[in-house]
Amino acid sequence: MHRHLWLSILIFCFCTTAPAEEFSFEAVEFEKKPYHLGGYVEVRPVISHLDDDSALYQLLFLEHNEGQTTSEFNTRVQLEGSLEHGAGQAFVRLNTDYTHTWQEESIRNRLYDAYVSIQVAPSITLQGGKKALRWGTGYAWNPVAFLERPKDPGDPELNREGVVLIAAEMIKSFSAPLQTLVLMPVLFPVYDGINDDYGANGHLNFGGKVYALLYNTDIDLFFLTGASQKQRYGVDFSRNLGSNFEIHGEFAYLADLHSRILGPDGDIRTRSENIRRWLVGLRYITRSETTWIAEYYHNGAGVSSTKMDRYYAFIEHGRETFSTTGSSTLLHQAGSLGQSTYIKQTPMRNYLYVRVSQKDAFDILYFTPAATTIVNLDDTSFSFSPEVIYTGITNLELRFKATLLHGERWSEYREKYQDWRLELRLRAHF
Repeated sequence: MHRHLWLSILIFCFCTTAPAEEFSFEAVEFEKKPYHLGGYVEVRPVISHLDDDSALYQLLFLEHNEGQTTSEFNTRVQLEGSLEHGAGQAFVRLNTDYTHTWQEESIRNRLYDAYVSIQVAPSITLQGGKKALRWGTGYAWNPVAFLERPKDPGDPELNREGVVLIAAEMIKSFSAPLQTLVLMPVLFPVYDGINDDYGANGHLNFGGKVYALLYNTDIDLFFLTGASQKQRYGVDFSRNLGSNFEIHGEFAYLADLHSRILGPDGDIRTRSENIRRWLVGLRYITRSETTWIAEYYHNGAGVSSTKMDRYYAFIEHGRETFSTTGSSTLLHQAGSLGQSTYIKQTPMRNYLYVRVSQKDAFDILYFTPAATTIVNLDDTSFSFSPEVIYTGITNLELRFKATLLHGERWSEYREKYQDWRLELRLRAHF
C-alpha cells in the first residue's frame, strides 16, 4: 500500500506544481482548438468508525475483527479527450481507480465514454459508442434514467460509466408557445460483454426521448422497450419561476419489475410487479448566494419497514447460527439477498434530500461550506454530511467531508456498519 501512496502523492504534487504558462495576447491562443486533452488526479483517504452492534457489521465482518475504526485509501486518474473535424466529433473518457481497504487491494480500469457523433444535416446528429446520457432533472435521484448507472445520492455530481448505444438527435425550432422540439431514438444492444448487466442477453432494444420547450418549461418524455427488459415509460419537467428559483420533477413507470424478498416464514421469494418511481424538487439561490436544493423521492420498488425489519432479524438469526454451529449458510444467503434488494442505495420507499451550500463564505473567495442530509422517511433514520470545499488554488480542489449516521434499532442508517466516516479529497485538474 505504501508504494502506491507515495506514487499517488508524487503524481498529485507534479500536477499541482507544474509551472504555469506565460500569458500573452497572441490571437492564436484564443482560437478554438479542434482537440482537447484533460482530466484529473485524485487522492482520497477515508477513516470510518465501525458499529459492531449493527446488522451490516455482523454480515460484512463475519470472519474479520477490524476493531473500532477502519481506513481505506483511494486514488483515481481520469483522462478525457475530444477531437472535432468538420461535422464529426469524437470523445473518450478513461477512469483508473486504485483502492486499498480491509477487504481488498485492487486496480480497476474502466472506459467511461468512447463515442463519435456526426452532424449529417443542420438539425440531425448521429451518435454511436459508449456514452452517459444523463436523463432526468433530479439532482440526487433520476427515476427516468432507464439507460444509466445509478447515481450516488451522497455524491451525485460524480461522472458515471456510460452504456453502449446508437442514437440520433433531431431538432426543430418553432415560435412560442412550443419553442423547441427534439426527438432522440436510441438502439440499445444487450449481449455478452455489451451492456450485459441490463437484462437478458442476446437482444437489441429500443428506447428514446422526446424533449420540448413548451411555455418556457423543459419537458421530456422517455421510453424503453425490448426483450432484455420490460416496458418503461417516464416524464420529467423543469421550470424557472425566477432567476433564482427552479422547480423540477420526474415520474417513471416500470412494468413487471423483478426483485428478491424475504417471506414471513424465512423463505426467499421472487416478486414481479408494476412499479412507479417519482420525485419533486427545487433549487433556490438567495441574494447572499446560499444555494438550497431539496428533493422528495418515492421508490415504488422499495421495501416497507416491516420487510426491512424481517431482513435484519434474518441477519441476526444467521449470526446466532454461526456462533453456535459454525455454519455461515444463512449469512451468505443474507448477503446475496442484500445485494439484490436490501443493501442497495435507497432500498426503502420514501426519502428526503436537502443540501445547502454557501459560496465565498466569511468573505473568503472560493471557500464553500455545505451540508447534506438524506432522511429515510419510512423509519426516520438519516445521514448528515457537513463539508468544506476550497478551489482557490489554480486547478486544485480540496474537500473535507464528514458523514454521521443516526437512527433507531433496525432502521436503515442505524444498521449500516459505520457510525461515522471522515473523507479528504484532493483533486488536481490538468
